[in-house]
Parts: sequence; C-alpha cells; structure tokens
Amino acid sequence: MDTRALRPQRLSLLLLLALPLAAWADDPVKPEIERPPAAAQPDGQIHTLRVIPEACTRLEGRFTGDAGEPYQLRAVQSAPQCQPRARLVDAAEARPEGAAGWILHDRVQVPSAACPGRVAVLDVWRKPGNVQPLKLDAQGRARVYLDEAKAQAASGAARAALPQYAVRMGVEGEGCH
Repeated sequence: MDTRALRPQRLSLLLLLALPLAAWADDPVKPEIERPPAAAQPDGQIHTLRVIPEACTRLEGRFTGDAGEPYQLRAVQSAPQCQPRARLVDAAEARPEGAAGWILHDRVQVPSAACPGRVAVLDVWRKPGNVQPLKLDAQGRARVYLDEAKAQAASGAARAALPQYAVRMGVEGEGCH
C-alpha cells in the first residue's frame, strides 16, 4: 500500500479537527444571561445596572464626563432588612476570569448619551456555593435553634460555602473629550 497517497488526507483531517478548536479558543466567554445594550445614559445621571438579590446589593453607575475617570460604579445595599445568601467579593482579589468554579453570569453594556462611541461594560461573575437547604420538621417548617447553632459554631464544624459574586467594570470605546 502506498502511504504517500494517504498523507494529504491525513493532513486535511487534522486541519478539519483543528479548525473548531481554533475557533473555540478565539470565542470569548459567553455570559449565562444575554441581553441587549441598555439605553444610553447622560453624564451625571445615576442609574441601576444590576441587582443581585442574593447578595442584597444594587449596582449603580454614572458617566462622569471626566476623561480620567469616565465612569463610576458603586454597590449599594438593596434593603436594610435584607439577609444576604451570597457574598459580593472584590474581583481584583478573586480574579474570576481564570479561576476555577467562576462562571460569567451577566454582561451589562451601557452606552454614553454624551459620547456615543463610549460604552460602560459590567461583567458579573458568580461562583456557586454548596449551601444545603434546611431540613424541615414534622410541621413542614425549617427551624434553627440558637443553642444548637452556637454549639455547632463552637465545635468548629465546617460551614457551607456561600455563593459568591464578583463584579468587573470597564469602559470601552474612544473618548469624546
């Protein structure tokens, strides 16, 4: 059998197998929630970008009109009586882009009304925790007794890891100033 005739076929097969891998490598991470860009916002107007109810947090932003710091973002407690079921962590410390377990949850894009080429981009990453639902008693209610909870905490028993969220903010596009 002449193996020279098979070489071009092998090369073609290898190229066909490598094409999807190369396309996958260039494909950016897609968020779990896909949404169109938000309405354009004028400079100085505070607007809500995203609410994270599990962390009792509302993310607010505004375009500043300043070339040095074109956009400001702040996290605000959503309600004083809210009890968080997740933590909001610093994205610079968590580094969710390459860390194991982090999932790109949402990407919010807000264009500037004063500068159409400028867009604020908010990436919300989440890391699922391993919190188990409370066991129900005979009446169908979940009950936590203070003495039992204190004893469990004092014993050093492992607590379930809460889900985490990390937020990364950036501004894309050319400045108008």
